[in-house]
Amino acid sequence: MSSCGHDHHHHGVAGAALAAELDAAEARCVAADQRLTAPRRRVLELLLGAGQPVKAYDLISAFGGEGPPAKPPTVYRALDFLEKQGFAHRIESLNAYVACRKEADGHAAAFLICDCCGATREIEPKASAEIIAAGAAAGYALTSVTIEAHGLCADCRG
Repeated sequence: MSSCGHDHHHHGVAGAALAAELDAAEARCVAADQRLTAPRRRVLELLLGAGQPVKAYDLISAFGGEGPPAKPPTVYRALDFLEKQGFAHRIESLNAYVACRKEADGHAAAFLICDCCGATREIEPKASAEIIAAGAAAGYALTSVTIEAHGLCADCRG
């Protein structure tokens, strides 16, 4: 990310809202016969609290709080689980992860990414149906669609 000379504010989830998000994730896991283990819950908590994409190694260092960092496989396994369950997305162009707060299973994801401050916003892409149809016409059974669009957010443009 470049520096534009102004303050960058990222709004993660905290307090009661964070607890509610984690409880909802727990309930979704129970309904899907999955377990939100302590490491998985901790990684989701860090993603939700960040309010922006986070690199895996930043999650590894933050994982233990004041204690020692987590071992990389612990965090990578948690991220893999969170992605598969729809709680997180990997943003390829940033090599980072972001919490998904949409409850639709297997929804298409599109991200608007600010190249200045790193603010990332998830939107529901209308083009995903066309991509899935084009994939089917070409003989592909697509399991996910992720679109990444880079530019400048309103704050950085102003």
